[in-house]
Amino acid sequence: MSHTVLYFVLPCYNEEAVLPETAKRLLIKYEQLVRDGRMSRDSRILFVNDGSSDRTWQMIRDLHRKNPVFSGLSLSRNRGHQNALLAGLLYAKDRADAAISMDADLQDDIGAVDEMLDKFEDGCDVVYGVRNNRDTDTAFKRNTARLFYKLMAKMGVEMVSDSADYRLLSRRALTGLAEFKEVNLFLRGIVPMIGYRSDKVYYSRGERFAGESKYPLKKMLNFSIEGITSLSVAPIRLITDLGFIVFLISIIMLLWGVITKLMGITVKGWSSMIVSIWAIGGLILLSIGVVGEYIGKIYLETKGRPRFLIDETLDDGGRPS
Repeated sequence: MSHTVLYFVLPCYNEEAVLPETAKRLLIKYEQLVRDGRMSRDSRILFVNDGSSDRTWQMIRDLHRKNPVFSGLSLSRNRGHQNALLAGLLYAKDRADAAISMDADLQDDIGAVDEMLDKFEDGCDVVYGVRNNRDTDTAFKRNTARLFYKLMAKMGVEMVSDSADYRLLSRRALTGLAEFKEVNLFLRGIVPMIGYRSDKVYYSRGERFAGESKYPLKKMLNFSIEGITSLSVAPIRLITDLGFIVFLISIIMLLWGVITKLMGITVKGWSSMIVSIWAIGGLILLSIGVVGEYIGKIYLETKGRPRFLIDETLDDGGRPS
């Protein structure tokens, strides 16, 4: 029998519709892995309640009471998916040899866990779950996702394309992750910074079993902006480049105005002048907004506020460090 302690970490926000089925499927996988000698019975399925307003936490309590395999953390308030995920991973760091994070909506293929463990046993500290296709996405989501990964690559951000938060992290990788102290979290970009040996496992992402997506278009846009501004200063440099270009254009226009004046050519350019004013004004406002985004992040980082607070813990096992 394997002595490997594995924690499954699942952030949950208003997941009462999917939680019973998720728990059922994960328990089947848990028993199979223990039976096959892939992990110890000290392993746990850890649900992290991110300040849910429905019965999610009560259901986690009920699951734990019936079977201690199910553990739980409840944050003091809603702190967002990335903070809830980090809370679970840091909790697992001192209790497990490895942790596998996944969403609670049953879209991640649980069957890929076996291959992740194969690569972990082969010496990998990080194993990414990567989608082998995007057939279940709409054309809009598929194209915008590709554009996002290309944009991040252009900005020098190292990310694994088509990989979300389904991944395995060894205890060494979890310890490395704990060294990153920033408040503005974008784990998809932070995890590759850890380094250590890594590999990929490809899987097909399914449809959500029940309930509604927690990432509508507005949240996806905010998530993308968070990723770009948390990991790259390229937008600031772009503003500098745009400012230089506009300055050159203004010099050219000044020379053109002097030449036309000397040639006695009178141009009635009220419309073009107004358009130029609006264009430059819009550029200035956009630039101020981008700079403000970075200043806001600096402000939050210097506050040194806790990223999350744990209100309640349910865990009867695991192996403390």
